[in-house]
Amino acid sequence: MKVIRDQTGTQRTLGYVVEIDAGVARVVLDIDERHINRGDSLHGGVIATMLDAVAGYTVSLSVDGKSLYYTSTLSLTVNYLSRFQDGRVVATANVSGGGKKIVFVNALLSTDTGVPVASATGTFKLYRDSVRG
Repeated sequence: MKVIRDQTGTQRTLGYVVEIDAGVARVVLDIDERHINRGDSLHGGVIATMLDAVAGYTVSLSVDGKSLYYTSTLSLTVNYLSRFQDGRVVATANVSGGGKKIVFVNALLSTDTGVPVASATGTFKLYRDSVRG
């Protein structure tokens, strides 16, 4: 399994970890006070960021399952399903369609026990000529 930590400013600030295993990406976050909103639950912006990150990594890996190609988010629609405030959340995604340059993705953020917190659908641009490590 490949684990990516502190690769970007956003990742360092929020503290999420990217795990890649067998061509599949997961984004994992252990919630702390940085992630909680004034309603005492996981902030919607943190949720959207995790869904965006896992969707982008999933698109990136969709070419060959190993290389991380650059992607850009064209659109992301998030549906908030339940409140969550303590513990670990895990984001996963799968490609649902598209072609060589434009890719459609479904993503899900759940608690580590499998309770859905939020879902998203996204459209991403894939740059097949540019690998990022």
